[in-house]
Amino acid sequence: MNLPKIHSITKKICVALLGGFLLVFLLFHATANLFILRHDEGAWYSAFCHFMGTNWIVKAFEIVLLGAIVLHILLTLWLALTNRLARPTRYHEPQKSKTHSTSKLMVWSGILIFVCLIIHFCDFYFVKLGWVKGEYMVKTEKLQSEEVMGLVQFAQQMEMTPEELVDQLEAESAMYADENGDAEEVAEYIGKMRDQLAVINIVQRAQMEGNITEDMQWVRHLTYEERQTLKRVLPESDSEPDFYYMAREKFSHLHIVIGYLFFFFVIFMHLRHAFPSAFQTLGLNNYKYNNIIEVLGKIYTWLVVLMFAIVPILVYLGL
Repeated sequence: MNLPKIHSITKKICVALLGGFLLVFLLFHATANLFILRHDEGAWYSAFCHFMGTNWIVKAFEIVLLGAIVLHILLTLWLALTNRLARPTRYHEPQKSKTHSTSKLMVWSGILIFVCLIIHFCDFYFVKLGWVKGEYMVKTEKLQSEEVMGLVQFAQQMEMTPEELVDQLEAESAMYADENGDAEEVAEYIGKMRDQLAVINIVQRAQMEGNITEDMQWVRHLTYEERQTLKRVLPESDSEPDFYYMAREKFSHLHIVIGYLFFFFVIFMHLRHAFPSAFQTLGLNNYKYNNIIEVLGKIYTWLVVLMFAIVPILVYLGL
């Protein structure tokens, strides 16, 4: 098997640099997740997600981040494979080295983390891309178009519900079309009325189920079908994933919480070795402060993993 000729040291340095970048991102991601614990109807967390999903700089950063994850994984596998090919015959006796036990599991823990990341992306990131269905939210003001508000006001004046009004208009318009031969124009007019009625029904369902925030700024818990309706009727509505609700909904199920805690345990095992290893590969370690690096690595690993783990645990406990 022929692989491109790149020195193993070069590959190790690239893996370390990419790993350092991902270490910084993990801390940022863990901090942002703590917003889920605020009992503010998701105001802070939704505002954060809205900024992350609409800012073009962040969108460019997402591409860099995904590229860094994929490249980190590929280079690690490549390095492990070339090392394996360099010694096809294994040692007869196991090596007695001072290498931390977690370092021997780095490749396997990395592969397991990648699999878990795909599942995590299906739960959240792929929802934003529209590849997976989820729950959505939209600004209330975006649903208050002139046509929709006009239909509501007209129905109130007629002392009817919007649906009753549209049914009556459809029946009367059908009679008019039969008499004047304008069936196509009438059908188009009634179709627009039905679209406006669909928006009204979405708002009414949200009101009945208490899915409008206390400040009346957001309509939440929209279904995928409702989102598609809004995109068709009101393209400017710009509905977006309701990550706050989806996170709290998922973490209300014990098996999902256990799955995430297992994910964080694997991350702990991976980071336990990754932090000091990055310093060593980049030549930043020194016998004078190796102990400091080791301690900082432990603090970072415990801090990040606990910040991630505390969210599903507290949500499941209803806190």
